[in-house]
Amino acid sequence: MQLVTWNTQWCRGLDGRVDPARIVQYAVALGDVDVLCLQEIAVNYPGLAGAPGDQVAQVQAALPAGWQVFFGAAVDEWTAAGRQRFGNLIATRLPVLQLQHHPLPYPPDAGVRSMPRLCSVLTVQDPALGPVRVMTTHLEYYSKPQRMAQALALRALHLQACAQAAQPPQCLADGSPFQPKAHTPHAVLCGDFNLQAHEPEYAALAAALADEEGATAGQAGQPPLWDAWRLMHPGAPQPPTFCVFDQTYAPQPLACDFIWVSESLRSRVRAVRVDGVTQASDHQPVLLELE
Repeated sequence: MQLVTWNTQWCRGLDGRVDPARIVQYAVALGDVDVLCLQEIAVNYPGLAGAPGDQVAQVQAALPAGWQVFFGAAVDEWTAAGRQRFGNLIATRLPVLQLQHHPLPYPPDAGVRSMPRLCSVLTVQDPALGPVRVMTTHLEYYSKPQRMAQALALRALHLQACAQAAQPPQCLADGSPFQPKAHTPHAVLCGDFNLQAHEPEYAALAAALADEEGATAGQAGQPPLWDAWRLMHPGAPQPPTFCVFDQTYAPQPLACDFIWVSESLRSRVRAVRVDGVTQASDHQPVLLELE
């Protein structure tokens, strides 16, 4: 399975052009891509630069035949402009088993700019790996307390899913909502985390399992989630994924877009690459290859 994650900045390139088709075409050409995870997809935001329209429909139209698109709106509101949505999109050519959207914690942080955040989880059927939970998210940029709460929630979501896989609920094969579900420990967590590898929120995601957390996601003393870049490039910092060409939001380029894999997939990682060439967004895409 090959996956690309990319914060698209509502598909706005450094040339000022808003072009979902350009994003899609570049991303799927990065490899033999099966899953595409895009953050900052907008629907009906005339006030944003470039006035993005229905980018979900535009992404779908730009994809090759046979791909399915799933959109999770972290922001979904009605204003004078009508209904406006902003969030994460997962597209795939693999068979789909289940879709879930998890709102992430949004504790108050008075006087600090922020917006609601979401983790979208699409379970796909990979021919080699079986069911895999693809989790994509975009954590809070301005509020550090919110970002920490969200990082801890992502870890908890993964641990809960692993526990469900190890201890599945009773199911009814009757065609009702209680019918069997695709529970799996296999997971890829990716997106724009708005944090760097030296920060405490990263450490929270990478923390080893405590005894009280159980052993369903791995062994106590070992992390349940592994940074795929570090697995393939131990000791080498991940190349920057933000502000590579434009330092409007940071004084120097930095890495804040990561791909994590579950303990169960740690040995299946074959490649992780950061594309440092494109200027179709203010972020760089990251490619993961599993086998």
